[in-house]
Amino acid sequence: MKVEVKTLAAKAAGDVELDDAIFGIADVRADLLQRVVRWQLARRQQGTHKAKERGEVNITKKKYGRQKGGGGARHGARSAPIFVGGGKAHGPRVRSHAHDLPKKVRALALKHALSSKAGSKTLFVIEDAAMKEAKTKAVREALAKLGLTNALIIDGDAVDANFSLATRNVPNVDVLPAQGLNVYDVLKHDQLVLTKAAVEKIHARLGAGEAA
Repeated sequence: MKVEVKTLAAKAAGDVELDDAIFGIADVRADLLQRVVRWQLARRQQGTHKAKERGEVNITKKKYGRQKGGGGARHGARSAPIFVGGGKAHGPRVRSHAHDLPKKVRALALKHALSSKAGSKTLFVIEDAAMKEAKTKAVREALAKLGLTNALIIDGDAVDANFSLATRNVPNVDVLPAQGLNVYDVLKHDQLVLTKAAVEKIHARLGAGEAA
């Protein structure tokens, strides 16, 4: 498919050919997108939640109450979970929430995410994402001309330093290099903006070479 290319000044700069195998999938599978989003969120979850169990609470180990004649059950220590100040029974422990997901599934889900943006006409291609000065006002004006309000901007190997600094204070706008392209961020934003360099990197990453 052909997509019009524009500059940051919203002027025409030709067009670019997008691979239909990456951007032209008609039947977008929501189950693949859900699996990858869940995988990403699980990987970044800290897993530092912790509750003290019976062997970790700081409490006396002295026998609580008499063996007989107390009118209740026999208890050997106050650290039992049924007592105030006792340990938590089967409480949360420090662990990793990450789980495995095949690379082919992740790559296929990324293709479906890109195709969903292209199919909904929320995919834009710009010539480059570079500025002479790191001015937030100038970036706001450029994004307004392009009609971008909630956008993920993907550049090539590296993001222009001035452009990155200028967009830092713009709400709902994130900038990533092509290597950082992921399903979660694509779906999180209403619009996806690719530079011509990013398109080349995506074709190289998800093209016939990786599929083979």
